[in-house]
Amino acid sequence: MRNPHVWQESWDRQQEAFMPDREERFRAMLAAVAAVTEGEPPLLLDLAGGTGTITLRALARFPGARVTVLDQDPVLLAIAASSLRERATIVDADLGDPGWRAKLPEEGFDAVLTATALHWLPAERVATLYGEIREVLRPGGIFVNADHMPEESLPTLSERLRDHAREQREARYATGAATSWGDWWAAAAADEFLAPKAVERDRIYPATRHSQEWTPPALWHVDALRVAGFTEAGVLWRGGTDAAVIGLR
Repeated sequence: MRNPHVWQESWDRQQEAFMPDREERFRAMLAAVAAVTEGEPPLLLDLAGGTGTITLRALARFPGARVTVLDQDPVLLAIAASSLRERATIVDADLGDPGWRAKLPEEGFDAVLTATALHWLPAERVATLYGEIREVLRPGGIFVNADHMPEESLPTLSERLRDHAREQREARYATGAATSWGDWWAAAAADEFLAPKAVERDRIYPATRHSQEWTPPALWHVDALRVAGFTEAGVLWRGGTDAAVIGLR
């Protein structure tokens, strides 16, 4: 594999081309972590953490933080392991399987953070997962999920915002200013080290499964968090048709 930092950087650039305000949601997440840990190094779970993007930012902001990155994607986990090395614990687990918690090295997390990942799961699984996440948090801990969550009271505007963002994104791809999702994965599949991981990934994520996204309004997530037993739940951050919802145990 070429320099892991190069792959980490290329992943971030590809994601930022899709979500220009990506770093803003991360800053909102980490500000919430700071608020509930009051200066103490946090114990964090980067859920469906991919290459460890959130973990890298958390480690930079909170020296001494203990972080676990959990994901199932073999390509992204290989990049995470190479770039994080001993700075975080890497866990390979399927969030579609209720047994994922058994693979954690510990529980009692100050925060569980996830971004742009859970929309691959069906509604009933997300609702159940929220309850499972609550159980791995300490009392007073937080869960933050940042994803595609339109504002239900603005259906027409949300559609126009999505169309506008798509047009801008396609223009960046056309000029070569950014790498598309498909082109990034093609490059990863051509990498000597990542190629076998890409083959494994295709077995885990058949094309038919990984093309079905479920993106309800933020209010659905807030209601699901409350039903799951979180004492408080609401919208922490919003950017266009994306939002971050937060639950307090």
